[in-house]
Amino acid sequence: MGIAFLFAGQGAQQVGMGKDLYEAYPAVRELYDRAQAAVPFDLKRLSFEGPEDELKRTDVSQPAIVVCALAALRALEAECAALGQPLPAATCAAGLSLGEYSALCFAGVLSLEDTLRLVIARGRLMQACCDARPSGMTSVLGLGAADLAPAVEAGLPLGPVGVANDNAPQQVVLSGAREALDAAAAKAKELGAKRTIPLAVAGAYHSQLMAPAGDGLARELATAQVQPARVPVISNVTAAPHGADPELLRRLLVEQVSATVRWRESMTHVFGLGVERCVELGPGGVLKGLVRQNDRGRSCVSVLTVEDARAAARELAGQA
Repeated sequence: MGIAFLFAGQGAQQVGMGKDLYEAYPAVRELYDRAQAAVPFDLKRLSFEGPEDELKRTDVSQPAIVVCALAALRALEAECAALGQPLPAATCAAGLSLGEYSALCFAGVLSLEDTLRLVIARGRLMQACCDARPSGMTSVLGLGAADLAPAVEAGLPLGPVGVANDNAPQQVVLSGAREALDAAAAKAKELGAKRTIPLAVAGAYHSQLMAPAGDGLARELATAQVQPARVPVISNVTAAPHGADPELLRRLLVEQVSATVRWRESMTHVFGLGVERCVELGPGGVLKGLVRQNDRGRSCVSVLTVEDARAAARELAGQA
């Protein structure tokens, strides 16, 4: 039975994430101590204690979520070992937006230090784009990405707008300049959307308004060491595994900042590889829901706490 490891994306942060893992597992303490030395702020304090306003800053939340997701993986590995079992071999790995960096780190493509350096820069550059123009994101329920083409067309005369996340057959996120986004959301309701939900984000992630962030990120990526993947990692941009070309991987990560996250198609590819069970690593619980929305025949277990790690290890060992 194939297994995919899925890594949480931006916006999933919560004060206290990772704290019980840090207290319970030496491998997690080693990870956090190593990460703490690689970032220019108190990662452990902000992750474990907050305050929330500081933790949700993009240049803080992005590395904090990455480390928490990798900590959950180490906790799961420790609990599997306690049952006398190795961590199950992954068929593939994927991450939602920011989570793609966690997946690449897990697969050995990027070192922890390079991963953290890149996501800090990514967060800083994205925030600058958010500050440059009023913009946002709106979740649309009940319609697919193709159904929303007229909604995007309705917004475009007012500014950049498009599909940021194609998450599931009837779960799509639109992103763009404020006026354009409002017009697109109104048209989506006319088209039959069940709900349109404005998201509490700083700006229009995965839209053309983020293109300058991609330009800046390209300079950071140029100095990152890229190694062959131990496990196939699905690209958000292509919905297919990254290949062996380091320059292509760099280009795709630049494009990812402003391109649609093709999560629905990514899940189709993952399931086509024979994956029957997914393991969501990190805060939020969003990916477990998206697995179900994309294919109710597949299962997913989420790991964020010590209790989660123990339950997941028992389930993977067939003892649940």
